[in-house]
Amino acid sequence: MKVVLFCGGKGLRMQEASRRIPKPMIRIGDRPVLWHVMKYFAHHGHTEFILCLGHKQEVIKEYFLNYNEAYSNDFVLSGGGSRIRLLNEDIADWRITFVDTGYSANVGERLRRVREHIGTDEWFLANYGDVLTDAPLTEMIARARAADCTASFLMVRPSYTFHTVEIDDGGIVQDVKDVERSDIWVNGGYFILNRAIFDHMEPGEELVTDVFAKLVAQRRLTAFRHRGFWAPMDTLKEQQELEAMIEAGGGPWRLWENGVREDGTP
Repeated sequence: MKVVLFCGGKGLRMQEASRRIPKPMIRIGDRPVLWHVMKYFAHHGHTEFILCLGHKQEVIKEYFLNYNEAYSNDFVLSGGGSRIRLLNEDIADWRITFVDTGYSANVGERLRRVREHIGTDEWFLANYGDVLTDAPLTEMIARARAADCTASFLMVRPSYTFHTVEIDDGGIVQDVKDVERSDIWVNGGYFILNRAIFDHMEPGEELVTDVFAKLVAQRRLTAFRHRGFWAPMDTLKEQQELEAMIEAGGGPWRLWENGVREDGTP
């Protein structure tokens, strides 16, 4: 299935870094977070990507145009440096379409502008270019197809800490509790979309607040509840937390290094 990735936003919550490079190109470990997202999909067998570009798009293009597998993998050098035999590869089987979807377009409009690149495929995947997870993608796709819906998305617990408050009609607090003890779930991205979604989209409409609202009214939207790892990279603090996981030898989203097969089993 083709994978549409939204990586053209301005990254306003990470302005210190995103003034220089687009947020999806901020590194965790030795590669951009965008690469990690793409590697997750590739691990599950989906290697045809459509990048919705905008802010600082030249940085993303340059990264892949100059990508050298020898810098990222083990290799054998012979012939006085004239011959290189790669021992493994990263992106050799990836097919990436780069599309300028505008500097200020929202996610829904970016999706609408790459419709022609999806072709006649009945189903396709989509996601933000800076959100990581270990969710079982193959199972998510199977459930979406079986539900005969127009769209499905990953449903997760908030990754940040806050307290929920309940009050009575007089404003007297009835309860204050950590979000971990509540039943709050949020949109985690990782969308599975039927091409029929374009029939519900008007120019300029936002995907979640506008298009999904129509699907809710028609009972054509489903969600996959995931209790495992999920983390956005919206702030420098979150980038540092992800970086620390890699430095400690972890990173639950790195299924390709954690001995987890495509079907999600060890």
